[in-house]
Amino acid sequence: MVAWAAFPKGCLAMRVRDALGPLFGDEVFRSAFGVRGRPGVAPGQLALVSVLQFAENLTDRQAVHAVRARIDWKYLLGLDLTDPGFGFTVLAGFRDRLLARSLEEEILDLLWNGSRSWGWWQAGAGSAPTPRMCLPQ
Repeated sequence: MVAWAAFPKGCLAMRVRDALGPLFGDEVFRSAFGVRGRPGVAPGQLALVSVLQFAENLTDRQAVHAVRARIDWKYLLGLDLTDPGFGFTVLAGFRDRLLARSLEEEILDLLWNGSRSWGWWQAGAGSAPTPRMCLPQ
């Protein structure tokens, strides 16, 4: 795999994909997206891009550039290296649809449950769990 050749020790995005597989299935977002019209970007992929965007503090333009250009993001999203990505306005539309149907907590719940099942959180000194610095190899 090209991603593993580029990152022999792996990286966060690659370890997440290998540990959890596709984190967000499209069925979770079915109520926010119609079945008519031309196919768009899979909602599960848009959710994952949104999480990565937040984690790396990127603008919409920077996030879609990362989808087009970064091997680790393509690996996590399950995209071919030649995938051209999508326009930056798609992310704003996705967020609008999530908020309109109160689905934003679905993303947080799926992310929390997935990361917890792999032991990526540990009890801290306070009452809230704290993230581990390194993901399991």
